Amino acid sequence: MMIEKLSLACDRLLSHQQLACCQRYCGIPLHGKDMLIYNNMDVQQKSLLLTGHHGDISAMTFGQGSRPVMLCSASADYIIVWDIELCATRTNEGKIAAGIVIGTLLGEVVHLSFCFSDERVVACSGKTAYVLSSKRQEVISALTGHLGPLTSAEFCPWNKDILVTTSEDRTFKVWDLKTEAVVHQSFVLSATPLLSVFFLEDDRQLITGSTDGQVWCFSLSVDGKCHLVAKMDIQKMEKRHQMQQEAVSQQAAVAEQSAVETSKPVIKMALCGSSTDTNTDHKKDNSWFCIGSSDGLYVVDLATSELVTALYFKDYPNLSIRMAGSWSISPGSNNSMLVLVSSLFTPNVVLLELRLCDFGQIRAGGEGFSVFPSAPPLLDSPLKVELKKKEPNHPKKKAGIKDQPLVFHTKVKSSGYTSAPRMTMFSPKTNVQKISSPKKAHKKTGLLHRDYPADSAAPTIPCIDLSVAGKQVSCLQYSGDGKQILCGLGDSSVLLYKSCLTGNPTVYLGHDKPVSGVSWSLSRQWWLSASEDLSLRIWTHCCSEPAIIMGNTMFSKPIKDRSIQVFDMNKGTVASELPDAHSRAIHCITQNKGSAFSTQAPDSYNLFLTSAVTDGVKIWDLRTLRCVRRYENHVNRCHPCSSAFSPCGRFIASGSEDNCAYVYDIRSSTYLHKLPKHSDTVLSVAFHPAKPELLTGTLDGKLRLFQSSSGSYLSLDTSAAGHSVPNMTA
Repeated sequence: MMIEKLSLACDRLLSHQQLACCQRYCGIPLHGKDMLIYNNMDVQQKSLLLTGHHGDISAMTFGQGSRPVMLCSASADYIIVWDIELCATRTNEGKIAAGIVIGTLLGEVVHLSFCFSDERVVACSGKTAYVLSSKRQEVISALTGHLGPLTSAEFCPWNKDILVTTSEDRTFKVWDLKTEAVVHQSFVLSATPLLSVFFLEDDRQLITGSTDGQVWCFSLSVDGKCHLVAKMDIQKMEKRHQMQQEAVSQQAAVAEQSAVETSKPVIKMALCGSSTDTNTDHKKDNSWFCIGSSDGLYVVDLATSELVTALYFKDYPNLSIRMAGSWSISPGSNNSMLVLVSSLFTPNVVLLELRLCDFGQIRAGGEGFSVFPSAPPLLDSPLKVELKKKEPNHPKKKAGIKDQPLVFHTKVKSSGYTSAPRMTMFSPKTNVQKISSPKKAHKKTGLLHRDYPADSAAPTIPCIDLSVAGKQVSCLQYSGDGKQILCGLGDSSVLLYKSCLTGNPTVYLGHDKPVSGVSWSLSRQWWLSASEDLSLRIWTHCCSEPAIIMGNTMFSKPIKDRSIQVFDMNKGTVASELPDAHSRAIHCITQNKGSAFSTQAPDSYNLFLTSAVTDGVKIWDLRTLRCVRRYENHVNRCHPCSSAFSPCGRFIASGSEDNCAYVYDIRSSTYLHKLPKHSDTVLSVAFHPAKPELLTGTLDGKLRLFQSSSGSYLSLDTSAAGHSVPNMTA
């Protein structure tokens, strides 16, 4: 919700000029050379007049601190820093308010920014970024290197010696202020100039946006190098958001589509939050940031790369503004934000207050679901259906002696019917010594006595390389006890390996086209395979022929649409559907099932993954039926690369077309590890259920096993790998 607190008519157009706004004050130029400072807490209070510039003021900004509140203003002749409280005191005493000149004759400054300690100021003029002292007239650094005029510059909040600049040359640069050298230079990101840059301190990321509404998020490492995390388009996010809004009627949607589309420049970005916000829900959603554009304010969830809501000027007819030229955004108080906006076509500036509680109401969804049952199965529930056993046809018994002994032992223990009744029902034994179980019995149980190391590092160390076939490894799945692994291949066969990948596998044949999926039963006695021949087969260990075949008459076509359906197994109906969950057909759905060797928080089992070509991996929460994070560092343009949860629930693995596998921390959209040097596209990934190991399968039929550096498992000799698949016959 937008509330107009102040509307100011200016003597000239300020459409593309940097204005100043903080929690307590806002400021605009007056008559070109002077400034008016307003109190945001009491807009009716008399404004503070500041004079001192000889040329027209081109940029203004407030400092990061609240005591004292510093203001920096720039014109072609001077750059001046003002102490607002001191200036107000001198004015009340009838004296002239004065500031400190920190720079002279630096040209037309288009952007100013304080560092987080307010000790330095960066001024963008032409192709040069000047780093100045805020205490005295001193040019600390003059940074040049861009091919076009600068548009913005910001200090890194967690590293005072890092500065990022954006330019009309469509690139950004990361500077080391100690050496005045460029530590990272981006490629050309867009066809239009970059306008703004913004830091996310919690995630160590920077975000930049362009004139045509493109937004890029990069991770910023300790050495200043940047890696792309996400790329967003405001117009595409807006269209997806409108399609998902159930409240929008079809007529309104048609009218919206018929309207003329305008560009949505990323004029200003800021974190959604209030300086006095104590709401835990808002702290949880610290991935939200807002984008000030020409037609309104867009709130984006960076974790999902989706639009949360959009506040359009046209939806508030009482506002004095319809199109924005510049934005200044500041956290307010009492769960609100303050923005100072200049009109694009009229000499007008407005101060708006945004209510953050409305964002939380927008975010709240309907009633969701849970993987845990809330009630017993219904009487007619499909979960109660059992296979009817076929009664054997026994031949009639011939006449003969009917009285036969029930046991065949020479001695039979008495039932106790004739003995005296027991008076003492239970007497505990307290002196019994514990007898250790024999080693042989422990060995027989194998991995069942081992817990998954919940605090282990992700598996990144390659230990086994194995060539299984000349065809692609389409799918992988470990058995529940971790002792066996199924491999579905592109040559229509299924291989059953020991999890140690030693020895020749058991080969199962029967499908006519590539195998697309394999899955174990909970008892590990049965497993099924699905194929592109539209058939499904259920197998057992002891037979080379499938026990059950569900042919193509039951499945008319492959399941490929872009939506997600949630099926209620208790009622046997579709409980909910998420239309257009991806921009392309979903080729992989993975539930967070954990394993028998690990325990996760109950809510974690409500998460599931989906993957789609060109649309990355999304993680969804079944309770809210919303996407909660998106992972798109890996490359997935044409092949169905799968994804998987680790048993501990801390990591997500994904295949990739750049001959690598990617491991993500589930809490961050930036990849944690990149596992390179695969021989081809990594199609399938699978975590071992009992120990921190990751198995990958490639397009050219290779398996690769990775172990954790913190585990106690010894790597196997890779010379034992390289087994060839025996000749297979149908």
